Amino acid sequence: QVQLVESGGGLVQAGGSLRLSCAASGGTFSSYAMGWFRQAPGKEREFVAGISWSGINTYYADSVKGRFTISRDNAKNTVYLQMNSLKPEDTAVYYCAAAPNLSTVVAGKGNWGQGTQVTVSS
Repeated sequence: QVQLVESGGGLVQAGGSLRLSCAASGGTFSSYAMGWFRQAPGKEREFVAGISWSGINTYYADSVKGRFTISRDNAKNTVYLQMNSLKPEDTAVYYCAAAPNLSTVVAGKGNWGQGTQVTVSS
């Protein structure tokens, strides 16, 4: 079973950028679709972005489309989330997820990391 460790979170001003990383181990990374989710205080966890095992197919929540970009490097067993034009409402704990296919990732089913905090100040 794949283990996931997120990094790259922090405090940034509105309009700024951050890049999150998620390193995978213990499984065949290139066989997993990957995704990012987030959970703000008092809210349910929500889907942010997903990417197929090959990297060819990507899918984004409407709230981040055009601002966030998901990518992966199968040689490094890592998936990334480039976040630009950050807004205070992007503040949340961001989680990495792995699943056998993209639709399963989007559905929120699969393995999870421990999360990394992103705080956007106004």
